[in-house]
Amino acid sequence: MDKSWMHSDRRSKAYEFGVEAFLNFSVENLLTTTHIRCPCVKCVNLKMFGVGIIRDHLYFNGVDQSYKNWTFHGEPWEATTNASRNVEEDDGHSRYSFVSEEIDMDDNDFGDFGSDPYEFANVIGDGDQPVYPGCRKYTKLSALVKLYNLKAKHGMSDVCFTELLILQGDLLPEGNTIPTSMYEAKKTLCALGLSYEKMHACPNDCILYRKEYEDSTNCPSCGISRWKEGKDSILKEGVPAKFMMLTLLISGPKQPGNDIDVYLEPLIDDLKSLWDGIRGVYDAHNGEYFTLELH
Repeated sequence: MDKSWMHSDRRSKAYEFGVEAFLNFSVENLLTTTHIRCPCVKCVNLKMFGVGIIRDHLYFNGVDQSYKNWTFHGEPWEATTNASRNVEEDDGHSRYSFVSEEIDMDDNDFGDFGSDPYEFANVIGDGDQPVYPGCRKYTKLSALVKLYNLKAKHGMSDVCFTELLILQGDLLPEGNTIPTSMYEAKKTLCALGLSYEKMHACPNDCILYRKEYEDSTNCPSCGISRWKEGKDSILKEGVPAKFMMLTLLISGPKQPGNDIDVYLEPLIDDLKSLWDGIRGVYDAHNGEYFTLELH
């Protein structure tokens, strides 16, 4: 399938036709119009939306040009080589050209990549490789963790971090193991359990949009919209009115107050899982798996 549109100007007809062809391809293969991974540079296939929202994201944010094999959308897997590390040119546009403004990015969990203990072991083994042939100071994994710490410390967007990875890969010797995109980096880090989840919340602290409310667009208690209202009073579908993480529940005038139990639900679920026991936890020191239990 022609993918040259991914490098085209977002205002061009080529990009418009390409977006529609991509959406049709996805619907035909996935047999759904409501639960499709969004390949824009903001979501990088980490979030699932309906066709309408994905179309908007592809126009507003641009498509993630590092997503070469559309495996999440029904395309058969194709092996890639280190040649993909090179900055590609297509019709005069480099893979850097689509980033012309700073975009506020969201980090989200990466599905079930971290749920398989055997995949975790593969990641550990793969991560023991030197970051480039002959390097003794850094492994692939230790270099990636240090780079990701820089991202978090300085508030880099996902787009900025992807470009940094590409540059690092070009600067290091041939055969280096630096990931070429945020997508690849998150796949590795989430297999280590280093992911986190941001949950949409009702602005009035009634509910978290999870479990039975995951696909709701309005709070079943107070009726207020899930989505943020813009300055023009138009709802920005896909942009939540409230992101909330337990680590950010700081005492202040906007604290949940008596509704804090709503935000403790995920913690309670995690504690219940620990009480039942989590099998397949890897002990890096002893090199074996065990069942983690809370007693």
